Amino acid sequence: MKHIERHGPLSSVHLFEVTRDTHRCKDTALRRLQALRAADFLYLPKQQRACERAEFKPYVYDLAPKGHLFLKDAGLAENTVRPTGHWWHIAETAAFTANLDLEARRRGFRYIPAHEILGRAGASLAVPLGPRKLIPDQLFAIDYGGLFRAFMVEVDRGTEPIASTAARKSWRSSLAQYDATFTGGLANKHYGLNAPIAVLWVHRTDARQSAFQRLLGKSHRRLANRHLACAPAEGEPRFVGAHSTPFDLWDPT
Repeated sequence: MKHIERHGPLSSVHLFEVTRDTHRCKDTALRRLQALRAADFLYLPKQQRACERAEFKPYVYDLAPKGHLFLKDAGLAENTVRPTGHWWHIAETAAFTANLDLEARRRGFRYIPAHEILGRAGASLAVPLGPRKLIPDQLFAIDYGGLFRAFMVEVDRGTEPIASTAARKSWRSSLAQYDATFTGGLANKHYGLNAPIAVLWVHRTDARQSAFQRLLGKSHRRLANRHLACAPAEGEPRFVGAHSTPFDLWDPT
């Protein structure tokens, strides 16, 4: 329940992996999820049914009001920063960060969620850029045992154009905003961080990932080392390069 509170709606497959140390039997873990749902601590968001062959996909669980109340009464509730937007974007962002959180745990690193970073600095997720704001889909950091690196997350649902003359979000406009954010260390100042910050771009397909990499190398070469691209958005992320995952970057220098 704390894992869901931190990240957002998560699949039963992932939740079993999170609790594998205490629930080695998958069937027992799934029955426990069903019991928490029957007791109104968890619920199944109806949006997950609006996809092809939904009956063959794992259930996605989210925290119900009774679950939030239970965490609050137990003194476990936190002012977490969950992803926003339409439900599928929320679910994909949650799945991505939850997988990284779990992998960090397996490697002996500590995943630092956004609310810890923002609470310490008294900052908002949005970085002010004059009349506009840069709002990443999520923010987190990794503690590699006394060495730190922070990450801003952008999840591409495949609907953003490479460039647009209209007042809408595109890859070019987003990269321009990030260039401005990194110039002069604005992101570090806003979030109160001394650790270096990178951007994780999550793409749904390898084709989208490759197109983004070409744009990055062509137009934003100066700050290209600040950006990591990976695909797919669902399941285990696959990063570009032999040493380009958040866990290979153990030395923030």
